[in-house]
Amino acid sequence: LLGCGSLTVLYYLFPQLQLGRGLLTISAVSALALCVLVRALFFLVVDSNKLRRRILVWGNGTKAAEVVKNIQDSGLQKYLQVVGLVGPSPNLHPELPAELLMEIPGGLAQYCKQHKIDEIIVALDERRRELGGNLPLDELMDCKLSGIEVMNSLEFCEREIGRIELKSLDPSWMLFSDGFRYSGLRDATKRVFDILISLVLIAVAWPFSLLTALAVFLDDGTPVLYRQTRVGLNGKCFDLYKFRSMRKDAEKNGAVWAQKNDNRVTRVGAFIRNTRLDELPQIYNVLRGDMSFVGPRPERPEFVKDLEKQVPFYSERHRVKPGLMGWAQLKYPYGASVEDASQKLRYDLYYTKNHSLLLDILIVIQTVEVVLLGKGVR
Repeated sequence: LLGCGSLTVLYYLFPQLQLGRGLLTISAVSALALCVLVRALFFLVVDSNKLRRRILVWGNGTKAAEVVKNIQDSGLQKYLQVVGLVGPSPNLHPELPAELLMEIPGGLAQYCKQHKIDEIIVALDERRRELGGNLPLDELMDCKLSGIEVMNSLEFCEREIGRIELKSLDPSWMLFSDGFRYSGLRDATKRVFDILISLVLIAVAWPFSLLTALAVFLDDGTPVLYRQTRVGLNGKCFDLYKFRSMRKDAEKNGAVWAQKNDNRVTRVGAFIRNTRLDELPQIYNVLRGDMSFVGPRPERPEFVKDLEKQVPFYSERHRVKPGLMGWAQLKYPYGASVEDASQKLRYDLYYTKNHSLLLDILIVIQTVEVVLLGKGVR
């Protein structure tokens, strides 16, 4: 993009300039080779450990253990280094390494400057402890005013991992945090994006839709389409359409979670599920406005009723339109239980809080990998 912009300005200033044949190909190949060479030299000369952000965790209990575990499980050690834990309590959580526990001999701000601390993560187990004197507000304010970022464990996890931890979540944070905002412009842009993408998909995928319908008919007869009630925006139910991938009597005993290697799936059904062809009729739902192209996957009302009782804040995922693809589908494998629904809700809430056109485009691009490799299919 920078190259095209530069050439546009250059040709405007000097219209007599010309590009010789093959010059673009030669420059592109040369640039690629030089980029690889410069990158290799960079990692050879520069100590990558010095590029990692240095973090101090204020706490040594359950929340502090979750912060350290999230960093390890998400592979964030490449970018983050936990320098130490400052514990308000002498009791160290058993999952935390004892060598990280430290005491600050002098002032906190002075210590952070001396040891080049970039961020302080406040991870105390109980909020009333913070108000009771375990949180040094004056010292933390000194650090913040000195350029050292201070944040709580919930915001840290949201920023670094792209999810909201339910255990640390409280209604006041949802109400006063930056996010969960209405924007008419964003909704209008999203609707235009949905319609354009849907029309492009229809133009490209209609032959596959016809072949899929024919395959379902030859394999197991009619009906070819399967209609199912799902919960949409603000809890309103709508009819979702899919190509039928299960036997006609698959739910004769009522609604049940889909399982891995589900024996109710037909031969053609297994293929169209792996290739996501069964979801092509949902483009109609997007055009109708029942769904968006990107959003939390819509769930069945039978399951939603139970999940709202068992999983805190589950109903908040209905603040945005459900979608054909979602952030949770990228970040968490297919779930078919209450526990899986709780884990996926962390990512759905992140999307609900932060959804934007840019995030939607990112999800669409990354979903291509999921579709091509058949990840998370049941």
